[in-house]
Amino acid sequence: QVQLVESGGGLVQDGDSLRLSCAASGRTLSSYAMGWFRQAPGKEREFVATISRGGSITYYADSVKGRFTISRDNVKNTVYLQMNSLKPEDTAVYYCAAGKSSVGLTILAYDNWGQGTQVSVSS
Repeated sequence: QVQLVESGGGLVQDGDSLRLSCAASGRTLSSYAMGWFRQAPGKEREFVATISRGGSITYYADSVKGRFTISRDNVKNTVYLQMNSLKPEDTAVYYCAAGKSSVGLTILAYDNWGQGTQVSVSS
């Protein structure tokens, strides 16, 4: 199994930016499509963004499209989520995930999950 560790979360104000990182160990990320999901208290875990194994294909939830950018560095074995123009509704625990599908838009596509990192956006 691949072990995933998220970092980069924190407390920011409306309009600020954060860059989340997901570092992998145990397996190379080049074999996995990667995704970011988030979960707010009392809410279901929701899809945020995904990137294909080679990094050429990306998809975003409508709520973050144009503000968030997912990228990967297979040499560093790390995936990133650049979050700009953050809004209070972006407040959640953010999880990275790895799956064997080419790209994955739902949690069913992913077998490996990190522990999550908290992102809090104040108005």
